[in-house]
Amino acid sequence: MRNIPWTKEFPGAITVCDLAGVVVEMNDQSADAFEKEGGRALIGTNLLDCHPEPSRTKLQAMLTTPQVNAYTIEKNGCRKLIYQAPWYENGRHCGLIEISLPLPEALPHFVRD
Repeated sequence: MRNIPWTKEFPGAITVCDLAGVVVEMNDQSADAFEKEGGRALIGTNLLDCHPEPSRTKLQAMLTTPQVNAYTIEKNGCRKLIYQAPWYENGRHCGLIEISLPLPEALPHFVRD
């Protein structure tokens, strides 16, 4: 299987941390989104230090007990889907991935049974 660096230019922010909350990877969109906080210099720092309560406690729980947390936000007039989920290597829980996707103003919804 080829190693394709698809995340680098993916049109959404992807941030990955280990079980201690240390940022281990950011794609271009994530580095741009967090440019004011240091961008790629955040790799190696703890994301728990950047989150106020109750977000910090929620993230700590997700690092301890693998679970998905998904919600939408609006910031500076832009709506986004935030999807936080555990990542695994060989079946072992290794940390969290956060994907932040900009949402179009009119988002179609389809029910497919």
